[in-house]
Amino acid sequence: MRSQVKNYICVRSTLVKIIFLMLVSGTSMYAQQDAQYTQYMYNTVSVNPGYAGSRGHLSVGALHRSQWVGLDGAPTTQTFNIHSPIGYRGVGLGLSVVNDKIGPTSETNFDIDFSYTIYTSTEARLSFGLKASGNLLDVKFSELNQFTTDPNLAVDIDNRFTPNFGAGVYYHTNKFYAGLSVPRFLQTTHFDESSLSTAKEQMNFYFITGYVWDLNTSLKFKPTVLAKVVQGAPLQVDLSANFMLSDKFILGAAYRWDAAVSGMLGFNISEGFLIGLAYDREVTELGSAAFNDGSFEVILRYDFIKTKGQLKSPRFF
Repeated sequence: MRSQVKNYICVRSTLVKIIFLMLVSGTSMYAQQDAQYTQYMYNTVSVNPGYAGSRGHLSVGALHRSQWVGLDGAPTTQTFNIHSPIGYRGVGLGLSVVNDKIGPTSETNFDIDFSYTIYTSTEARLSFGLKASGNLLDVKFSELNQFTTDPNLAVDIDNRFTPNFGAGVYYHTNKFYAGLSVPRFLQTTHFDESSLSTAKEQMNFYFITGYVWDLNTSLKFKPTVLAKVVQGAPLQVDLSANFMLSDKFILGAAYRWDAAVSGMLGFNISEGFLIGLAYDREVTELGSAAFNDGSFEVILRYDFIKTKGQLKSPRFF
């Protein structure tokens, strides 16, 4: 027990010190990345504005993610999004809110998504999306004063606002989808020159794709890929495979390259109501920490389907 406590204190101290050094170092911080999701296949609008309205009806989703449970200051993320096609042919609109917290830092993004869709065939659609966003940043420097006597750490940053914009392209048929996007183009400097440090938000490039196979009349199989590229950080690739039984039950697994393995469960409570769960376990040294119980994620999504039978079966993406 004593060794476990010692290990916990060491891991917690290391995590906080890393955050502290990032915030107060004299050099700029680069390669700041967007929030991370395991169930990205159900949360596509958060990374690609071209997805807005693509489900053909009003869709509302909410997600919560707790990463590295058991470590103080570990990341937590909450998202809420709503999007729908509107009266004009081919136009979709959406609104998203993402709150991301790690240690003494907290960011909230408010996004407005616009998409325009053209039919490339009877079943295929190509959507072009634009995203306008605002970012609110809080940094509680005072929580880090145990590591320094610098008087500047007594002054916190509260609700520092910065605007941004992004774009995406999304193509899909009844069985296949693929998208390219950059949710935020502006490489925003969050801290001004009088601050202890500067943190530049780099552009995150996303590629997402997936395909649905009908293995038989009651079983579907969908492999998916999400790749994220940002300057100064390693390439992140998420590979997943999900099975859907009787259009109700979903079971799958995922692998984040050199980072984590995941298990996923989903259930279509009704034709338009999905609940999804995911659990991640790090494959790095952090995964073996005594007080790291892995990462948990839950998502709820409800589609307001006006006419019963509008969909032949629940959408798998």
